[in-house]
Amino acid sequence: MAAFSWPEFGILFGAGLIGIACVMPYTLALGGDALKKAQEKMHRPMWVLILLQSAQGVVLVGVATGLGLLIAHHIGLGAPLLEGLLAGKNVGAQALTMIAPALILGITSSVVMLILEITVFWPRLPKTMRENFPIPALWKRLLASFYGGIDEELLLRLFLLSLLAWLIGFVWHLPGGLPTVGAFWLANILAAVIFGLAHLPATAALVKLTPLLVLRAIILNGLVGVAAGYLFWRYGLEAAMLAHFSADLVFHGIGDSIAQKMRSQWMSTPAQG
Repeated sequence: MAAFSWPEFGILFGAGLIGIACVMPYTLALGGDALKKAQEKMHRPMWVLILLQSAQGVVLVGVATGLGLLIAHHIGLGAPLLEGLLAGKNVGAQALTMIAPALILGITSSVVMLILEITVFWPRLPKTMRENFPIPALWKRLLASFYGGIDEELLLRLFLLSLLAWLIGFVWHLPGGLPTVGAFWLANILAAVIFGLAHLPATAALVKLTPLLVLRAIILNGLVGVAAGYLFWRYGLEAAMLAHFSADLVFHGIGDSIAQKMRSQWMSTPAQG
């Protein structure tokens, strides 16, 4: 097991702070009403609530990054490009081998998500959700992609997937003690499901959850989660980050724009009967 690297932690944690700052305009656009209600209830300035919300994210990312590095290194995972750079190695060839798989899996999974959303889920969504679910401005959605690519990978792959693989590895491991390939895949699927379920509170704030909405959250978000988990295991954390970032760019950049057009068409179509 490699020794804990404070420079590695500092760089990843710093990247996580950038991600938190980038997602704030998107978060305010989605949860502005909730923040206003909290402001009225707590009698505190808006900037105080935003600072508290940001501080919570900072602590969570910091803990997840530190523990994630410890656990990941223990089971042979990590951020090999960053670790190579910190060790003074030339990682150019290694980076080139992971860029194409990361982009292909990230973009492909996002395109599949879009197809499923448009053809399967959108026609069956509650009317309130189709008409009222907020869609922030394009620049806010693009900025938020940095949070998905950085912070969500620190939380869900570096920490959660590593933790699950480590725990499952106690009963399903190789002779040397490392988790088996099957253990990694089970951990990957579980982490992807948890990632999908984590998106439900935003939906529940608008409509009553149904089995369809739960299934939608698991399938759509789980597709990117499984792809990123495979890349994390096969190539390292950087590949998972690139895939998640590219998937978010496609889904939120293009997908939400399509949703806006579909909403306009839906609203302008006269009710039948």
